[in-house]
Amino acid sequence: MIQRADELMPGLLQTVRPWISNLLLCILGVGLTYLSGRFVSEHTHYTALGISGIAAWSVALYILAVIVALTQPTNRWSYGIILVFAFASRLQPILTEPFSSTDIYRYVWDGIVQHAHINPYRYVPADLALKFLRAPHQHIYDNINRKDYARTIYPPVAQMVYFLASWISPTVLTMKTVMAGFECVAVAAISLTLQRLGRPGAQVLLYAWCPLLVWEISGAGHIDAAVIGFVSLAILFRVRGSPVLTGLFLGLAVMTKFYPLVLFPALYRRGDWKMPATLATVVATGYAIYSSVGMQVFGFLGGYTEEEGMTTGSRYFLLQWAQSLRGLQSFSPNVYIAFCGLVFLAITIWAWIYATKEGAIPKMQSLAVVTKPNFLKAGAISAFALMLLFSPHYPWYIVWLVPFFALAPSLPLITYLMAFFYLFTTSLAIPGPGLFLLNKIMYGGILCAGLLQFAVQRWPVYRRFSFLRSSASIESPRVD
Repeated sequence: MIQRADELMPGLLQTVRPWISNLLLCILGVGLTYLSGRFVSEHTHYTALGISGIAAWSVALYILAVIVALTQPTNRWSYGIILVFAFASRLQPILTEPFSSTDIYRYVWDGIVQHAHINPYRYVPADLALKFLRAPHQHIYDNINRKDYARTIYPPVAQMVYFLASWISPTVLTMKTVMAGFECVAVAAISLTLQRLGRPGAQVLLYAWCPLLVWEISGAGHIDAAVIGFVSLAILFRVRGSPVLTGLFLGLAVMTKFYPLVLFPALYRRGDWKMPATLATVVATGYAIYSSVGMQVFGFLGGYTEEEGMTTGSRYFLLQWAQSLRGLQSFSPNVYIAFCGLVFLAITIWAWIYATKEGAIPKMQSLAVVTKPNFLKAGAISAFALMLLFSPHYPWYIVWLVPFFALAPSLPLITYLMAFFYLFTTSLAIPGPGLFLLNKIMYGGILCAGLLQFAVQRWPVYRRFSFLRSSASIESPRVD
């Protein structure tokens, strides 16, 4: 009898441990959902926690949830738990007016203008030619930022999204709901990609429970949700070996916001002409649709680069840091931009070579597990490097990195995402010395995280704890 009990013990542990993980996920999910509600109410009813306190607790619970998802065994119920709390945490922010940003009002206005059969790049919102649209949509018009001097900056595919959302209803709630739909697409694409990579479905938690997304997508309704959806689909079809669909969705992402173009070297497969041809076709078609305004199709892009200090170099943290060093005070923005160009040239060449080492995926093995997704690491590094060199000042600019974290987790990337999310809710997030100190803390943390990850991966004792990485593979859900 004793021997039989010993034989049953491993099987019993395999059954019990996933349910312990599920219990932990439920507790953490309740906490994150509660905090998302507090985030909404905080703007009208200040409490002792404050926005930064809520952000800090959100970061702590999210990191604990990530540890559970990556190191503990899960079962098919875990995936459902993750989706339920992902939905619950987003519901209240979606149903409220945006408060951290007013960009969504421009989205709705651009859709309204298009339904009046007017090219959205032609006029600034305050132009008298659009006065007849104000009264029926006064609340939208009153909340548009830069309405007196800036034409829309958003590329053609973003404009098509605004057109479709406003066709349903020209309201903020509808626009937020459409952005939530793109997040659903991203969750599905990430889940299917994880399945193809042979990884547990519970790893989708890294995307679905990220508080940065809850605040910036569900709360503010940023168009970056569409970028996330398109990039996630491009990655999925790259894994599946479909060059046309990879190029299509990468092109849609680029024509929503330009920066996903840096993923091209990673997603390209040597000898393939279909993917770049499709990408080029999407870009050309997008601009052709709105070409009646000529060069105005680029909208406020030039003015925005000046307004955000991209031409003067005042927005680049690494440039400011270099100029603070003795003997480098005269380090010019042009030299920094040239330096960034050389860095990206090197990254592009490396990504081009490294991504193709995995070899082609035979079409007859379309359901096979991809065991060496080098392109994913190359894409993550390219996207991460762009953000570090560009040093954006707005949290929604970095949300497109979250799918890469979900598919290829790394300590430096989660450090960047969570540090950015928290620090930009503090009093340091004010242009000037405070913002410079904020970036020093954040970039220093990323450097330490990178060194720690490098050391841990090569520390011989780490091999003794390899069971932490493999234990999560027990009964992972399949999403078909």
